[in-house]
Amino acid sequence: TNIKNLKKIYMILSKKMYNFKIFLRMVLKIVNVNIKNFENVKSFYNSLPAWGILSSLDIRECKLELITDKNYVERYAKELCELIGMKRFGEPTVVHFGEDEHVEGFSLTQLIETSLVSGHFANTSKNVYIDIFSCKVYDPFVAAKFTQEFFGGTDYDINVLFRK
Repeated sequence: TNIKNLKKIYMILSKKMYNFKIFLRMVLKIVNVNIKNFENVKSFYNSLPAWGILSSLDIRECKLELITDKNYVERYAKELCELIGMKRFGEPTVVHFGEDEHVEGFSLTQLIETSLVSGHFANTSKNVYIDIFSCKVYDPFVAAKFTQEFFGGTDYDINVLFRK
């Protein structure tokens, strides 16, 4: 399978390459092409010496009244964590800032026992940018679809990376 081949390539090249970052970028480009569903995520995570999963969600054209509502953003963090099986550590922090209107909006942090959920809500573009990092396996596709629906976005992009 592609995953077994990637693991073999990883083992061979990682011993020979001096610049591991370049190698890692090569592997991640291949991996991102192959990760289409949660079964791929679990399989790849379990086959590599991965320490954690990072998924970056870009949700486009969200409803402005939702992404500018602090209580709604806090509720999102709580419901997302429950949905993907993450135990929250404390309450979410939601802060509004940005002198430049291009970046103005809320930023979110929610500590979880296995790491962090963070995000930025850009008022001008109406886009939402969420990062979920955890050493516990979760379904990034469920998180992306939930986030799109929660904020009324038109579509989304997702990138899944495995951290070593």
